Amino acid sequence: MRLRAPWAPRLRIPAWMRMRIPAWMRMPRSRRERRRLLRVLVLACLLALLPATWLQASAAGRVRTLTDVPAAPVAVVFGAGLWNGEPSPYLAHRLDAAAELYAAGKVRVILVTGDNSRKDYNEPGAMLSYLELHGVPAARVVLDYAGFDTWDSCTRAKRIFGVHRAVLVSQAFHIRRALALCSAAGITSYGVGVDEKHDLTWYYGGTREIVGALKASFDAAFTPDPRFLGPREAGVARALRRG
Repeated sequence: MRLRAPWAPRLRIPAWMRMRIPAWMRMPRSRRERRRLLRVLVLACLLALLPATWLQASAAGRVRTLTDVPAAPVAVVFGAGLWNGEPSPYLAHRLDAAAELYAAGKVRVILVTGDNSRKDYNEPGAMLSYLELHGVPAARVVLDYAGFDTWDSCTRAKRIFGVHRAVLVSQAFHIRRALALCSAAGITSYGVGVDEKHDLTWYYGGTREIVGALKASFDAAFTPDPRFLGPREAGVARALRRG
């Protein structure tokens, strides 16, 4: 029995401050309820893994190296951010791979697709400058200024620039998503997955792909318009006609 001193005030908590845990948030008490919760968790994990499984299956056999990737008219390089106006290390490695493909005669034109939503942030322009410094003529590089995400880049490559067959260049953790989305956009493609050191950035990119796979499954199923569609552009066709 607890005794309260006669001078001690009785504390009363207002009703609006009393927290009641909803029934669905309470831990199961019976064995039957615990088994039901376990089944729900297993089902949720399986559903969460389905998009990633679909990406793996859809890209099977199409991730290659620089030496064994089949030739195609166009290489598509996806943006990966700028550091002080210059390509980030990950983006520079993608551009290095594209420059090697061009030098080896595997591709004739490089389509660089990235973000130019602000005047002070020109991802495609920085990609062009980098490629020029690494031996790719400017006349062989076509810029897509509205590649705001992977789906936008893929669907714009087909609908705006008329790309039907391409080699995609990105990091290994992202290339399967790019392949799946370009297939959904109507582009026949193989991919070169650029190897990277397994550092914090690499693990972050791989973890981010779990969420990316969910969005990719939606984009592939419903093929929405990109954020900016715009008129058809003949840049790729003109570059290919140059021989």
